[in-house]
Amino acid sequence: MTFELVFVLVMVTAMLIGLLAEITRPEIIVFAVLTIFLVTGILTPEEALQGFSNEGMLTIALLFIVAGAVQNSGIMERFITSWLAKSKSLLESMARFFIPTSILSGFLNNTPIVVTLAPLIKNWCEERDITPSKFLIPLSYVTILGGTITLMGTSTNLVVHGMLLDYGYEGYSLFQLAIIGIPIMVVGLVYIFTIGYQLLPEYKGFKQTIKEDAKEYIAEVIVGETFPHINQSIEQAGLRELKGLYLVEIIRGEERLSPVRSSTVIQEGDRLNFTGLMSTLTEVQMTKGLSLRTGTKLDLDELKNGNTQLVEAVVSHQSSLLSKSIKQNQFRSKYDAGVIAVHRKNERIQSKVGDIHLKPGDSLLLLAGKGFVEKYQQSNDFYVLTSLGTPESLKRNARNGWLPVGIFFLMIILVTFSVLSMFKAMAVAVILLLATNTITAREAKGYIHFHVLLLIASSFGVGIAIMKSGLAEWIARGLLAVGEPFGLFAILLLIYLLTNIFTELITNSAAAVLMLPIGLETAANLHLDPMGFAVTITIAASASFITPIGYQTNMIVYGPGGYKFSDYIKIGTPLSLLVMAITVTIVYYWWF
Repeated sequence: MTFELVFVLVMVTAMLIGLLAEITRPEIIVFAVLTIFLVTGILTPEEALQGFSNEGMLTIALLFIVAGAVQNSGIMERFITSWLAKSKSLLESMARFFIPTSILSGFLNNTPIVVTLAPLIKNWCEERDITPSKFLIPLSYVTILGGTITLMGTSTNLVVHGMLLDYGYEGYSLFQLAIIGIPIMVVGLVYIFTIGYQLLPEYKGFKQTIKEDAKEYIAEVIVGETFPHINQSIEQAGLRELKGLYLVEIIRGEERLSPVRSSTVIQEGDRLNFTGLMSTLTEVQMTKGLSLRTGTKLDLDELKNGNTQLVEAVVSHQSSLLSKSIKQNQFRSKYDAGVIAVHRKNERIQSKVGDIHLKPGDSLLLLAGKGFVEKYQQSNDFYVLTSLGTPESLKRNARNGWLPVGIFFLMIILVTFSVLSMFKAMAVAVILLLATNTITAREAKGYIHFHVLLLIASSFGVGIAIMKSGLAEWIARGLLAVGEPFGLFAILLLIYLLTNIFTELITNSAAAVLMLPIGLETAANLHLDPMGFAVTITIAASASFITPIGYQTNMIVYGPGGYKFSDYIKIGTPLSLLVMAITVTIVYYWWF
């Protein structure tokens, strides 16, 4: 073992530990390791920057724009809403919802599909007295399965495709992965409709739990004539820094003031609605002129008015809100929204709302302005999931909405018949969307998830270091030493398992980038077709079902579904084993 090999091994191990421990955002960790490789001379500047000009990575950037335009058209919501309305039984509803969704996810990014459809399915479930937890994990799983059908189904497919091109191979055609993608999607859907559905828990949704126990979240205080701070601001009255409590709204006659600002003036007769720890109301009750309103049944819906709405949102992995408290982030002024409650791992965080330090996957119940969902729908800070109002996208002109859909599928046809490459087709699609004023340049920029691109581009450089240092060959020889006595099938199984473990613990794209050099070295040592190993790694990197942290869509439904970590293990393990068995078997017989 050379010093260079040992150094790269130590740095990659440290990177994996950092990603697993979530010491900071994933793209920062991987970029930091890439920088170390550059500074120490492990990589040349050209090698370090290779990922930033990779065709697969740039195709993903363009796909973000196209998928954002299609999502924003409202066509998807209108179709699913009308399609579900025709169902007559629960099983038929599942088939009507999940089969089209899985097919759709073969052509659009998984994340916007889940973000768009989760509110619809939640509202549909609540209207029929069905627990949303029976539908949200399946929603995530079917988008993952459907994403394996085509080259553009998920970023992982495009990442591996781009790396193969860089290494001098042909890469994937649009439907090359369908040889495995279609069988695992069909088997996965059958599993979800039968065994999986029986294993799914029946949990109350986040918002439903809060509604039923509103008195545990909201208290109403009346301002009497003896209150010494009448006609003074909230800050002057000392109501901004109450222990454990957060002033979310003021009701003044027929008027509702929300969110409440520090400069808002208090008047006699005001009804102050507090959220937070109701056990800390003593300080308020002991204040002269303030009295707790009792004998009424509080309802969250009473907080809404024409200018406000209740919104449920999930904090994303790349959120700028991480590592700081809600107060330090100045959440109220930044988003014009007040946080009523925060849930983490199916439990409410028992703390003053302003003091809570947010983590990825936290569910927030917000009292927000009327345009909140539309304004922050594409925000990198959180995935907006549920609004009690009708999304504006459902109210848009249907004719205008079909234009981005038409442009998108025209490009798919051109790629299918090899008229254009995937990269060229998506570039043309973006130009057409801009030229027809379907989207603006500002909207296009907002659709791009730059953190994802930085993670992928940086991972490319790390992958080159793994290959260049000899680490890939060293690990490949180790895999061969373990698996060769048992045959090629066992070697494929080991590569699949290792990739899948990385996916469950870190991220899908990073797992694919780390494992592809190892897979290619293994193929070279065995003098076999490297494409079979590449396909195995591609599917294994996408098939994240056992934890909520390996794939974004799993994390998105984690909080709103009220799930526990163990639910993913119980439901996802059988599905993961099925996908592994089908993938390795097909690769073994089709390629070798």
